[in-house]
Amino acid sequence: MTTVHNIAQGVRSFTSNAFLIEGDRTVLVDAGNEFDAVDRIESVTDDLDALVLTHTHPDHVGNVASVVDAFDVDVWGFDPDHELVDHAIADGETVAIGDGDYRALHTPGHKDDHLCFYSTDDGLLFAGDLVFANGGFGRTDLEEGDRPTLIESIDYLQKEVGNALSAMYVGHGPAVETNPAHHIELAGQAARMGQ
Repeated sequence: MTTVHNIAQGVRSFTSNAFLIEGDRTVLVDAGNEFDAVDRIESVTDDLDALVLTHTHPDHVGNVASVVDAFDVDVWGFDPDHELVDHAIADGETVAIGDGDYRALHTPGHKDDHLCFYSTDDGLLFAGDLVFANGGFGRTDLEEGDRPTLIESIDYLQKEVGNALSAMYVGHGPAVETNPAHHIELAGQAARMGQ
């Protein structure tokens, strides 16, 4: 059973969620911003194997330097040219997170380097800022944001995960542990409104 800790839980600052997944390969998915991520990781484990980024907006990467310094880990993300990314993850590539294998899905529209991570075996999705609970979806009014591209990415995500999803961990707000596929469908509908 995969254990997921949101180390940003309860933080009242400009931050994303940051998910610590324990297992054979203990991984932090997004580092958050403006809180002591190192202290919160150390309250769970002394061991961190990698830091994986859904994308490089400041609220997701503000704590990267302190986490890298404390745990001497490499950072994985879509864009190897970004100063914080040590290793590239391509669309469709498999990434070991916790005890599972996750397929990386390149899902731009909110930001060009956006990735989602989906485990078929566990039925788990790390959705970053592509989709949220109750049909929410990522902003497209920031640099690199594009609504038609975001809609294509939501459609791609929906096709890849189907109805087999058991939980969706999102960049902001609560995790979705009841019928997450429906929340993705709602996000696609909402994103199409007002185009």
